[in-house]
Amino acid sequence: MAITLKEVAERAGVSRSAVSRTFTDGASVSDKMRRKVERAARDLGYSPNALASSLTTGRTKLIGLVSNNFHNPIFLEVFDLFTRALQDRGLRPLLVNLTDETDPEASVQMLRQYSVDGVVVASSTLPPQFARAFRDNGVPVVHSFGRFSTAPQVHVVGIDNMAAGRMAAETLVARGYEHIAFLGGPEAATSTQDRYTGFASELAKHKDVKFTYSFADAYSFNAGQREMLRLLSGARAEAYFCGDDVLSIGALSAIQSSDLSVPDDIGIIGLNDMEMAQWQTFDLTTIHQPIRQIVSSSIELVVAMLDEPDRYPEARIFPCSVVERGTLRPLPD
Repeated sequence: MAITLKEVAERAGVSRSAVSRTFTDGASVSDKMRRKVERAARDLGYSPNALASSLTTGRTKLIGLVSNNFHNPIFLEVFDLFTRALQDRGLRPLLVNLTDETDPEASVQMLRQYSVDGVVVASSTLPPQFARAFRDNGVPVVHSFGRFSTAPQVHVVGIDNMAAGRMAAETLVARGYEHIAFLGGPEAATSTQDRYTGFASELAKHKDVKFTYSFADAYSFNAGQREMLRLLSGARAEAYFCGDDVLSIGALSAIQSSDLSVPDDIGIIGLNDMEMAQWQTFDLTTIHQPIRQIVSSSIELVVAMLDEPDRYPEARIFPCSVVERGTLRPLPD
């Protein structure tokens, strides 16, 4: 049987309200009383009931962690970092799958049913109105991996995807490729749009470089493989910026199954630097997205908003860098 608050009070020789205050954040209780109650709780093996505590404080300590792409292995890393960091702060993650969801209001109502204290939208493909819908309904929200803006309407933490696109183009041009292509994720995704825009704007400076582009229907291995197989049936480019590592790995599979080699026949550069990218099987040259810093900063913001829900929205943008591995030809001497 679970130990009750009454039993702890009797063991400590105090009132039940004194025990309740001891385990309620911010409640007034003397150090002497706290030590007495905590000692009795340890002796009895008592753990506070989180649900009962929420009835007293008005806070559930639940943080909704919302995403919509569970086919991309990068989000296993993201969810691992988010859930552990939230738990370390005494908060409880509630993972919500919004794959194929198109109605922001339906998502808001679902999260409100659980009385979450805040929400992290962890997605580079959900449109900005999803995060704004939570804000408009009075739910503290942070959009991680969201679209950069100099005047954000909600807190945004991530990278400048246009700058990442320019970085990829610069990397390929520096290696002397003369026909360069963009193989992006879903065309409607803001991350795809911005990576394409940055990539195309940089290549526009190089009139001697041929530029082509196409889009996969998802950020997934199968989508990258299908799109690369389609491209290889026509006039292929010398090098591709696949706007995500999992697309790149799908593309590598398609190239190998077509009896071509990387980087001898085709060069590939990805984006994210997920754990699989460094596996010897793939050895993927990619653009590193600082996921740990993005997750840590997102949690810092959502925790701050629990006490300051009207905190002015800010954009926290982290720089990217190229990670040299084995899927591009070397720089010329």
